[in-house]
Amino acid sequence: MHKGGVTFATFKQYGYMKRGIVLMNLGSPDSTELSDVKRYLNEFLMDGRVIDYPYIARALLVKGIIIPFRVKKSAAAYQSIWTKDGSPLIVLSRALQYALQQEVEEPVALAMRYGNPTPEAAFDELMKRAPNLEEVIAIPLYPHYAMSSYETAVEYAKDIYAKKKYPFKLSFVEPFYKEENFLHALSENIRPYLAQEYDHILFSYHGIPERHIRKSDITGKHCLSSGDCCEVDSPAHKFCYRHQIRTTTRLVAQQLNIPADKYSISFQSRLGKGWLQPFTDIRLQEMPGEGIKKLLILCPAFVSDCLETLEEIAEEGKETFMHAGGEAFTMIPCLNVHPLWIRAITGWVKSGVK
Repeated sequence: MHKGGVTFATFKQYGYMKRGIVLMNLGSPDSTELSDVKRYLNEFLMDGRVIDYPYIARALLVKGIIIPFRVKKSAAAYQSIWTKDGSPLIVLSRALQYALQQEVEEPVALAMRYGNPTPEAAFDELMKRAPNLEEVIAIPLYPHYAMSSYETAVEYAKDIYAKKKYPFKLSFVEPFYKEENFLHALSENIRPYLAQEYDHILFSYHGIPERHIRKSDITGKHCLSSGDCCEVDSPAHKFCYRHQIRTTTRLVAQQLNIPADKYSISFQSRLGKGWLQPFTDIRLQEMPGEGIKKLLILCPAFVSDCLETLEEIAEEGKETFMHAGGEAFTMIPCLNVHPLWIRAITGWVKSGVK
């Protein structure tokens, strides 16, 4: 069997192994056909942790408005980045799975929160490859905690694990937004691009509604309560996306010695009102008028390039920036299969970090 550049026949059987690894990513439609894109959008947008409205209101919004008006546009967007091996996200996630498997003894499987392969398929694969499995460590490939990414992936996997009554213990690696080896890999992935002439570096993170920040605040009173809430120590930071993306950005800038006036943060992929600001698309329109003509941009909320990086930023974002008067626009790729990223995950597996 061959899919996404990974030959599964080369994977070993692990009858003696008692631990397995699951890499968890967001997911993708099975193809660019309207039926597959529609099915994917429905599963994604009907997730109550993505659009956190009551079920009936969410169904009316998603099935009655969003999907009918977005499915053709979304299919065209996927078509613009689709490869001969399929979805870039799936292809790159498979490549990461394969690269990690070369470094660790434990069997490694891949699961998506939406679409295929499902967590159930990943768990079953591990059981088949290692019948004596006693423990599975799942690594959600989301550096930062958000209810619409990390939380929903974890809870979905937990639900399947409980319903199927698997015999092994299941645990999860926590968000790694400030983990030393992740930060090192991210910084070194950026470093070669700093050799070129640039005016500014934009860290574009996936946006979320502000209400998600407040819902995740375990103190019920800290997040978004003041302009400097992210800098004031609080137990809320363990689940605060805004604090965590700011921390990642600050620590990477420190490692790379990027002056404070040479970088900034923005948020992309918004859907509706009340989302974290500033918005990436608006900033890309504004920057040339502010004298920022040569831009470096990266998307550190993603570890694998996908629709939101390859189409929204590298295609639409570049067009917006250049049309507004920009002169040079460079998107720095995600970590994908960067050797230091693979080394970071390998270290987590070998040390048993959870």
